[in-house]
Amino acid sequence: MKILLDRQSPAPVYLQIRDRLRQLIHAGSLKPGDRLPSIRQMARTAQVNKLTVIEAYGVLEADGLVQARQGAGYFVNPSPVSTSFESTFAPAQTVIIPADGVQSFLDVSNAMLRAQVRPDVINFSSGFPPPCDIPDLQRIARRAVKNTAERLFEHNYPQGDPLLREQITQLLVHQGLAISADNLIITNGSMQALSLLVQQFIQPGDWVVVEAPTFHGFLSVLKQAQAQVIGIPMTATGMNLDLLEQYLQSHRPKLIYTISTLHNPTGITTDLGHRQQLLALAEAYDCRIIEDNAYERLSFGATPPPIKALDTGDRVIYLNTFSKTLMPALRVGYAVITGADYGPLLERKLLHDFHVSLVSQAIVSEYLASGHYRRRLHHLQAQNQQNQAVMLQALAKHFPPEASWTVPQGGVFLWVQLSARRSLQRFCQAALQANVLVGPGSIFFPDQQGYPGLRLSFAQTVADIERGIAVLGRLLQ
Repeated sequence: MKILLDRQSPAPVYLQIRDRLRQLIHAGSLKPGDRLPSIRQMARTAQVNKLTVIEAYGVLEADGLVQARQGAGYFVNPSPVSTSFESTFAPAQTVIIPADGVQSFLDVSNAMLRAQVRPDVINFSSGFPPPCDIPDLQRIARRAVKNTAERLFEHNYPQGDPLLREQITQLLVHQGLAISADNLIITNGSMQALSLLVQQFIQPGDWVVVEAPTFHGFLSVLKQAQAQVIGIPMTATGMNLDLLEQYLQSHRPKLIYTISTLHNPTGITTDLGHRQQLLALAEAYDCRIIEDNAYERLSFGATPPPIKALDTGDRVIYLNTFSKTLMPALRVGYAVITGADYGPLLERKLLHDFHVSLVSQAIVSEYLASGHYRRRLHHLQAQNQQNQAVMLQALAKHFPPEASWTVPQGGVFLWVQLSARRSLQRFCQAALQANVLVGPGSIFFPDQQGYPGLRLSFAQTVADIERGIAVLGRLLQ
């Protein structure tokens, strides 16, 4: 492949290579699945340095046009599958106030860990991304340790490394959330942030509002705190705000927990109007909001600004994490806290564990500084969009007519609602015997019941998605 370069052009050479390859992809000369010339071959043909080619390929990957495969090179991404699927999600609007607790989070976690060591199991329950490029990770980790080596022999800031907090601040500005680094606390994943917030604000017997269904880990945190839970049902557009207001008035909860963008488990993203109304209700009934948007950066397109961006009264605490976009084992999340709550929460964090691992923070910081994080996001977004379309097609083909599901605008999950006649426990056991792991939707409801539902992850290979959904469909017939 010959790439014609204009050595007199003010455009950098790597961008000229990028533009030419992009033209070939859009024109169909380079088809989905085609392999680009190797870095060495392209450097020799174009008579440029190999680093120039690496930069050009990196920008193409960030644009979602190609993907790197370890040890194999760069390949043209498949074009997104065109679908006309629309969400048919319309559950009964029943408020849940449970008498008992929730399923042990440890049990749920252990089931996922056991599945990880079984390569024959298709794991539809995992919400984590596929591995990063290992050689890149090794290089980034070496640079991170080199840059922080001297500080590893002393304690560090409980609120987190100053450079990383500045970098996260810049990320948040692009989401419409104008804060300073002094409003951030780096936490051991967003789970630690949730625990610290509940410890700070909730006493035994206090009422807390959650969406139903919701993230099951937070339900376990509330159980340990002996909080009383109100599960407000989700509609196709978010939490039912009419029912929310009724229970704000009657029960006067201390806290509302919401996932406004790419809700876990339904994948729903609320619009700006819904966010404004939710904040207005919290203000009217003097209630704090935890906004936990762990999957927000995996959106396929633009999303409304977080509720925190609309907050002028320091009522909303915003959480996010790098576990869903980089790697969960680093345990790096963060909380945006403005106003008088910051100091007490920072002291609680200090007493909890002093600070997050400096090595973990440095690795995340290096990903951000080098541009690798941006490229990884683009790669994940393109891959997830393709995978979701494959899953939606497979659901339409294999699942019974009474099943309905959401069509999220990003993330890694969709939510399937099944007939009330189904025994999900027996179904999930039968699926595991067929080497498909899927968790029953009951774990996402405050009473462990709710309506029959399944959270299905499309963060798998296309082959596994097609095969796994076909297995589930046969079991449902």
